[in-house]
Amino acid sequence: MSSDANAIEIRGISKSFPVYERPHHRLMQMFARRNKQRWYNEFVALKTVDFRVGRGETLGVIGRNGSGKSTLLQIICGTLTPSAGEVEVNGRVAALLELGSGFNPEFSGRENVFLNGMVLGLERAEIERRFDQIAAFAEIGDFMDRPVRTYSSGMYVRLAFAVAINVDPDILIVDEALSVGDEAFQRKCFSRINRIRENGATILFVSHSASTVVELCDRAVLLDGGELIVAGSPKHVVSRYQKLLYSPADKVAAIREAIKLESHHGARGGMEPVPFEAAAAEALSEAPDDGDDESYLEPGLVPKSTFHYDPVGAAIRDPHIETESGRRVNVLQSGNEYIYTYRVHFSQAAAAVRCGMLIKSVTGLELAGCVTSWTGENLPFVGANDEITVRFRFRCSFASGSYFLNAGVQGRLGEEEVYLDRWIDAAMFKVIHEPGRLTTTTIDLDISPEINVEGVDAATP
Repeated sequence: MSSDANAIEIRGISKSFPVYERPHHRLMQMFARRNKQRWYNEFVALKTVDFRVGRGETLGVIGRNGSGKSTLLQIICGTLTPSAGEVEVNGRVAALLELGSGFNPEFSGRENVFLNGMVLGLERAEIERRFDQIAAFAEIGDFMDRPVRTYSSGMYVRLAFAVAINVDPDILIVDEALSVGDEAFQRKCFSRINRIRENGATILFVSHSASTVVELCDRAVLLDGGELIVAGSPKHVVSRYQKLLYSPADKVAAIREAIKLESHHGARGGMEPVPFEAAAAEALSEAPDDGDDESYLEPGLVPKSTFHYDPVGAAIRDPHIETESGRRVNVLQSGNEYIYTYRVHFSQAAAAVRCGMLIKSVTGLELAGCVTSWTGENLPFVGANDEITVRFRFRCSFASGSYFLNAGVQGRLGEEEVYLDRWIDAAMFKVIHEPGRLTTTTIDLDISPEINVEGVDAATP
């Protein structure tokens, strides 16, 4: 039964595709239907997927490459038919799957706006009313009346996004579309998506960016191997995704099974113990446990502004942040302790060695720093081919945002003290936004505000 409270209902959806080893096998299959001989192998993209998305809800869909995310979205959009199961969609859908896939390269931008708008369900008069708004969002100027084959890739994406985002959808489906364009355009897109969400639209958001899913979504689901293996809060689902993504190859199957069993246990309300298989329990027990720390590693979160000075006698290696248990992270939780660490390999002997770190804002403002010692208290001598490990423990006292880390090592070669190696923007991290925090500046001192209302008249409503 359909529910008016649900924008999307997926019931037992499965999808399989025939895979032919040779081109002529497709023809042979056409003639083999009577005797039921099969000339293809079956690839199962989705296996009995069930979930519902409520009206006005933002659902994140995450999973490894090949997990079935795009297939699922295409079925919801109606561009693919499921092999089994039912899908019910209530409302106008705008899908940002392959931006500009419906554009005619010989048509002008203006003509493609009308063509694409009609494909998305708008009447011509409605497109005419919205045209100025679409053009303003795309910001391509006079190119609007030139053939889109003359556009740069950035202009192409801007126009495609501007059309799709201005149809006032009831349901917006976004599949990695926001990973393109420059940073200013991405911010503009997110702002527009937030307005659509505030207006009550339902959003399905597919992304490999774990932090974006946590920040934008109300719930999340994890697909793997075509199966929905866990659903729940974004932080919970993302943490399971990270365990699966960064597990050793020989542990992936066990951890995947453990996640499924854990999810099934939660679905039953935790009333009965779940018989975790020995291999799965062993695999999960090897994953570092950081208690309530919900920080995680986002693979794509790497600075593009790294500058490495020419090393002189030493080389900094592998600068990164980790938890106390040794789990690598770069999306941090305010208030928790972390360790910024790197190794230094010495190709020459050096005296009076000391190392340092610096945390900066996006604009380059120096926020916090530390050295391993002051002059005269440093390591007296490090030999050639020696390696040292440097660890800076710090409490994350930053508000939500992005931050960058420097790394440097100084020492004496002969009589002169020099930088042996130095990295600018060696690593970066983000701090998770936590609803309810009242911090308005970069540094979060965990200030507790109080207001006391004095006087009978002021306190009485």
